[in-house]
Amino acid sequence: MNIIEWFGKHFIGLFEEGGKQFTELFTSIVPTLVVLLTFTYAMIKFIGEERVTKAIKVTSKYTITRYTIMPMLSVLLLTNPMAYTFGKFVDEKKKPAFFDSLVTFLHPVTALFPYANAGELFVYLGIANGIQKAGLATSELAVRYFLIAIVIMLIRGIITEKITAYLYKKM
Repeated sequence: MNIIEWFGKHFIGLFEEGGKQFTELFTSIVPTLVVLLTFTYAMIKFIGEERVTKAIKVTSKYTITRYTIMPMLSVLLLTNPMAYTFGKFVDEKKKPAFFDSLVTFLHPVTALFPYANAGELFVYLGIANGIQKAGLATSELAVRYFLIAIVIMLIRGIITEKITAYLYKKM
């Protein structure tokens, strides 16, 4: 009898805790996400979709901007997974490299812009928690995490572009 009573109490307790967690998320991060996304879409409307598209096409022409600015803009403006659609502006042979540099940026972007890839926020928070326990500032970590990601995604984009070009020659 005690087992049944314990099971009933903890069974509903599981759902009550889930409801509390849902309420905390809905009152903390969801309003921030809505405001950030509204701001992003308002800026695109204000600037004009044609101008934004033209600017993205220009950034896809040059190696350094294709693997730094373009992935950053796509993740910040469209968030994950819509960011992959910026690949339509890249030459077919350079799409694997663009994808590689974009994916490289998806974790570090959460340090400064958690809305961009909220599903992966746990990676940054795990690292930040350790830094905080060590008595160091998490804001410095966020900036360094963001900046080093830009360098890494450029390197990965260039290397993947070279590998793809080599494989195209072999075919």
